[in-house]
Amino acid sequence: MGPKRRKVDNLLALAVLSTVWSRPMHRYEMASILKERGKDQQLDIKWGSFYTVVQNMEKHGFVVAVGTDRAGARPERTIYAITDAGRQELLDWTRELLSTFTPEHPRFEAGLSVWMLLGPQEVTSLLQHRLSELDCVVEAQRAAVAAHPEVPRLFLIETEYSTAMLDAEARWIRALLAELTGGTFPGLDMWRTWHDTGELPDEIAELAEKGAVPEPTD
Repeated sequence: MGPKRRKVDNLLALAVLSTVWSRPMHRYEMASILKERGKDQQLDIKWGSFYTVVQNMEKHGFVVAVGTDRAGARPERTIYAITDAGRQELLDWTRELLSTFTPEHPRFEAGLSVWMLLGPQEVTSLLQHRLSELDCVVEAQRAAVAAHPEVPRLFLIETEYSTAMLDAEARWIRALLAELTGGTFPGLDMWRTWHDTGELPDEIAELAEKGAVPEPTD
């Protein structure tokens, strides 16, 4: 059974609902709290659609305007509170996200699906660059958690998961690079010859005839 079709199908809505769960607040405060918690990185939030998402949530009865707030010369800000329907949506959505597997299509996986278009030497260089970036991100996330030992693990579990997934990817790339640089990757000579000469080896030519192999770049 796949994921439920939702009235506001945007993970930003989930983040907003989790923010106003505790108390009413205006949209600027919602955004500030989400940024402080690092949700913009974990949920790939598009801030340009923030106000539209909140408006849609109000339209469908998940939040409701309960007043306004003014600070100094700033424009008046509408304060929103979560409704009973919003609480139920948040709980139901959370249960679905935790329990239901939904295939995802990462950009890296898309790149790997056509990596044969590049020569093995260039691919090796590109993967080494990616690995360097991954290591920096993993180190930064671990340092950020270590810098706040007072925060219970209960509230850091998504960062723990993200770090584990990035670390797993880094270990996989290291193993792949060891094959590429050590010459043990299956078909490496055939792949290299294809790009050095521009001529398809018989094994690749057979696949190309079936439409399974795209033409290499220059």
